[in-house]
Amino acid sequence: MSTRNAERRVRVAVVGAGFGGLGMAIALKRAGHHDFVVLDKAPGIGGVWRDNTYPGAACDVPASLYSYSFGPRYPWSRRYAPQPEILDYLRACVETHGLGPHLRLGEEVTDAVFDDDRLLWQLRTTAGETIEAEVFVPACGQLSRPVVPRIPGAERFAGRAFHSARWDHEHSLRGRRVAVVGTGASALQIVPAIADEVEHLTVFQRSAPHVVPKWDRALPAPRLPGRLRDVRHKAARLGWWLFNESLIGGLTRRLPTVALTRRGSDAQLSKQLTDPDLRARLRPATAVGCKRVGISSTYYPALQRANVTLVTEPIAEMTETAIRTTDGTRHEVDTVVYATGFAATDFLGPLRVRGRGGADLARLWSEGARAHLGMTVPGFPNMFLVYGPHTNIGAGSAVYMIESQIRYIRAAVLELAKGARAFLEVRPEVAEAFDAEMTRRTRRSVWATCTSWYRHPSGRVTNNWPGQTVEYRRRTARLNPADFRPALPRQRRP
Repeated sequence: MSTRNAERRVRVAVVGAGFGGLGMAIALKRAGHHDFVVLDKAPGIGGVWRDNTYPGAACDVPASLYSYSFGPRYPWSRRYAPQPEILDYLRACVETHGLGPHLRLGEEVTDAVFDDDRLLWQLRTTAGETIEAEVFVPACGQLSRPVVPRIPGAERFAGRAFHSARWDHEHSLRGRRVAVVGTGASALQIVPAIADEVEHLTVFQRSAPHVVPKWDRALPAPRLPGRLRDVRHKAARLGWWLFNESLIGGLTRRLPTVALTRRGSDAQLSKQLTDPDLRARLRPATAVGCKRVGISSTYYPALQRANVTLVTEPIAEMTETAIRTTDGTRHEVDTVVYATGFAATDFLGPLRVRGRGGADLARLWSEGARAHLGMTVPGFPNMFLVYGPHTNIGAGSAVYMIESQIRYIRAAVLELAKGARAFLEVRPEVAEAFDAEMTRRTRRSVWATCTSWYRHPSGRVTNNWPGQTVEYRRRTARLNPADFRPALPRQRRP
C-alpha cells in the first residue's frame, strides 16, 4: 500500500460506484458540476451487480423500472435482466455520461472526518491519500457487506466454503455434493441454476419464504424506430411502477391488497409441489411481506428433483466433511455456499465517520440508523447519504428511490454553490420529528411482525420506507432551507 500523503480538493466526494454513486455522478454532470470524484474500494464499478456473480444472478424487478429514467437506451434481452447485462448497462452509463475521469477505483475510504475550522470533509484512503470535499456523499448501499453465520466447527471443514456474493468461479460444482445455507433471494436463484450440475444438493432452510411467480420472458430484438421504442419503454416502466405502488399499502398499512400476493404465493406452492410433506415444510409461517418476498417460478420444481434435499432442522455444527443438524443427522458435503444475506442495517460498515466536534456516527447509530429523509443527520454538515435508512422498499424499484435522493442532493449542492451559506446541517428537531414518524408508521407495518434484514437487532425497522414511492418523491422534490440550521456564508480560506 502506498504511503504517499497527497491531498486533493474537490467540491463533492462520492463513496460507492453502484447505482447510487453513479447516479449521483450523472446528476452532477447533468447540472454542470464537474468538480467531483467517485471512490470505490473495488477495482470495478457496479456495487452489488459487480459482486454478485453467482449462477442465476438476476434482478427481481423488471429492467424497464430497475434502470435510470435518464440512462442510455439499452437492449435488454429479458424482462428481468440477468446480472451481466445490468453490469454492462452501468458500464454504458459511465461511458455515455463521461464518468471515467471522475472514478477512483480500487481505493477504499477508511475515515471521513469533518474539519470544524475549515468546514470541509477529509476522506482518508487506503492509498495514504487525503481528499478534501465540501460535500460528502456516502453511497455504500444496504447490501454490500456479506454475512457468514458462525457455525461451530466451521473452521474444521475440509472442503470449499464461500458466500454467494463472493462466488468461487474456479471451483467447479460438477459432480460435487453441495450445501446451500439459506433460502433468501439469492438462494432462490442459485438452487435452480446448479441443481442439474451437482451430484447432490442439500438446501438448509431456517424459515420458508413466500415465493410468487416470476413473469419473465425473452424480449424481442428492437425493430421499432427509436422514438417508438422510447414510448414503449416508458409505458412498460409506468405500468410496472403502478403495479408495485398498488401492492405497497398491503405491507405498510396491512391493507387487503396484500391478499393478492398471498394468493399468488399459495397458488404456486400448491400447483408446483406434489409432495404433501415438502409442501408443508415450504409453507411460510410468517406474514407475507414481513421478510423479502421471493420471486421465482423455478425454485419449487428444483426442490423436487431426486438429487435435491430440503433440510429444515437447525444446523448444530460442521465437521471436516459434513454438516450435522440438531436431530443428529450428518449431511455429507464437500462444498458450502452461504446464501445468508448481508449486514443491511450496518449502513456504512467499516467506514468511520466523525462529524462536528468529533461526533461518532457509529455510536449515534448504535440502536439503529436514522437520518432525515434517509439522507441527512444532525451534527454532520454537508453529508448526504444515498440509499440510507428508510429508503428501501418492499415492492418496487430501489433505483426509483435513489433518483429521488440524487435530485435532492443535487439541489443541496446547487444551494451551497450559491455561496449564501457555509454548510447545510439538518436541524435536530426536524430529524427527530421525521424519525418519530418513521417509528410510528413502521410499527404498524408488516415488517414489525418478524425478524428480518429490515430490522436492526434493537428491534427498530431501519431500512424500509413506510409509504408509497410517490410520497417519497413528493417529499424530496425540493430542498427546504428551513429544515437546516442557519449558516453564515463560507469564508475564503486557504
